Amino acid sequence: MARRLGFRPSTDASTSVPRYSHRAVSTTALFACVMAAILCAMSLMSPVLALRRETMTLVTSAGEKQVTVEITESNEEKAKGLMFRTKLADDQGMLFFYDTPQDITMWMRNTYIPLDMVFIRGDGVIHRIEARTEPLSETIIAAQGQVSACLELAGGAAERLGLKAGDTVRHKLFKNAK
Repeated sequence: MARRLGFRPSTDASTSVPRYSHRAVSTTALFACVMAAILCAMSLMSPVLALRRETMTLVTSAGEKQVTVEITESNEEKAKGLMFRTKLADDQGMLFFYDTPQDITMWMRNTYIPLDMVFIRGDGVIHRIEARTEPLSETIIAAQGQVSACLELAGGAAERLGLKAGDTVRHKLFKNAK
């Protein structure tokens, strides 16, 4: 007969209450903690939100490059951003657009991959680029000026694409759209 380790109750003669071995209680408690942690993580890592995808043109000194961007529209989408993603191609990104120009601030909480944060003015001119941001960092990264958007690209992609401050982007959300 097979024995289940630690799960067979014995009876305490003085109380007639079933007792379980310490191993059974410890194993059960550990299992419950692990399951709670998994469920908590799953709630944080909800499926990637289905964002609207559009093409954006990067106008660089090396020529024009096309990237496909996911457009964040709600506060929930902006809050989640690229969290929990494990890869991002050089020709993909996420655009955080704001109707009112402001000193946009970002961070890398729960973001597993390095990113380039491209801060863009309302006329589509790139104000500045914060390259290769540190994954999982809660350090605040500011636009350092009044901008209308932040384009997040894979870490190092801005350099590989030849993108720099002063270059422009073309998209219908910016005043320079064609």
